[in-house]
Amino acid sequence: MYRIAQNQSRDLPDTGEFVETLNTLGRHRPEVRGLFDPNSDIFIARAPGRLDVMGGIADYSGSLVLQMPIQEATFAAVQLDPIRKLTVVSLAGDPSRQAFFEMPLAAFEEAGRPVDYDTARAYFERDHARQWAAYVAGAFIVLMRERGARFAHGARIFVASQVPEAKGVSSSAALEIAAMQAIAAAYDIAIAPREMALLGQMVENRVVGAPCGVMDQMTAVCGEEARLLALLCQPAEVQGMISIPDDLAIWGLDSGERHSVGGADYGAVRVGAFMGYRMIAEMAGLEVRRASNGRVEIDDPRWQGYLANLEPLDFEQDYACRLPERIDGAKFLSRFQGTTDSVAQIKPERSYAVRLPTAHPVYENHRVRRFAELIAEPSSEGQFESLGELMCQSHASYSACGLGSTGTDLLVQLVREAGPRRGLYGARITGGGSGGTVAVLARREASSTIDDIAERYAEETGDRPHIFSGSSPGAAAFGYLRLQTS
Repeated sequence: MYRIAQNQSRDLPDTGEFVETLNTLGRHRPEVRGLFDPNSDIFIARAPGRLDVMGGIADYSGSLVLQMPIQEATFAAVQLDPIRKLTVVSLAGDPSRQAFFEMPLAAFEEAGRPVDYDTARAYFERDHARQWAAYVAGAFIVLMRERGARFAHGARIFVASQVPEAKGVSSSAALEIAAMQAIAAAYDIAIAPREMALLGQMVENRVVGAPCGVMDQMTAVCGEEARLLALLCQPAEVQGMISIPDDLAIWGLDSGERHSVGGADYGAVRVGAFMGYRMIAEMAGLEVRRASNGRVEIDDPRWQGYLANLEPLDFEQDYACRLPERIDGAKFLSRFQGTTDSVAQIKPERSYAVRLPTAHPVYENHRVRRFAELIAEPSSEGQFESLGELMCQSHASYSACGLGSTGTDLLVQLVREAGPRRGLYGARITGGGSGGTVAVLARREASSTIDDIAERYAEETGDRPHIFSGSSPGAAAFGYLRLQTS
């Protein structure tokens, strides 16, 4: 039986449950019996999902965002293996998905050097059944390339998650960070919290190939229980933690509609925003230089390279009406050569919306800053209503960009219909949009109203929403546990 030999579980009930899962792993999952050597230590890390309260997709444009870590979390357990191979077993997600993955560490090396990210990504993309493993195994190639890590031993890795997938609560970041933290502990690699988040983002951007911003990983690492992480995404600067008024609570309601940060809608809106910034740079007379890989570099002392730094009034007066509603990828590349985005790629054959995706981060950053100011003021009914209205405005902006969905729109409508008289103040779609979860701001005693909303939604759609409630600490506060057999 394994016992905790170093550090503590912070009295989180899911930690004890995970240790018990390890102790009974072979009994209930005979196909993975013998995964771990009972004579070697196991290192455990934990990372929560997150509820995007304000900010969302404006993160990639440098906005302030407000994020809360949720109660549900992902665990990773790592044990060194004298054989230089990676073995990953997962109890998370789609039961039809392959739950066992194995690869030689040599696959990440060529002539004694780490392979490039395109090669690593192609390794996982060759077989759809193993793409899930890139979120875990990708940490090794990122640590090789970014930290110069050399892995003389392989690893046996077990992951289990309570963070629902494709719900807009960042199951991918929870997995990346839990894996990265446990791997770092097992191999004695010291990584500061902010760097841990940036390395986790690199796994998703470079190895998985999903063009996410950094707020998900930063929340999974740096979030604090029952507080809002205020993060300025320029690129990842923690501004502080914001206490939620005692009278208020934040819930999440899952629409049942599948969400994917790697989906075409999210990527197209991101591309459109970077196209808009490139055009505004030319309008403003900024110096633009052609870079590599279809990108440009912009000398921007005015906005420091971030759309979110434009003031809404300046955007309206000087730039909004001069931006096209849409532009073809081929036409944009011919005229402007590329954007500053190193993640999302422009497809010449595709048409992209520009004006609305560009406007969104400009106004969203203004809304988030106002929200942060308001929530710090003495509690009042008018304050709560104003906070809720900012959330609803944010939701409407998502929908204008094409990132709404029938289910999330219905949930927001039901919240607005219930309104302050029933303790509900506002709601908005979270994360990358196009389905997933809606964040709801309500009075703490309004749990019965939240249940009623879920019931009404189930009656109208046939899907009963999962209700997210509660919070838990990020990976940095949790640290890691070292297990030994007793």
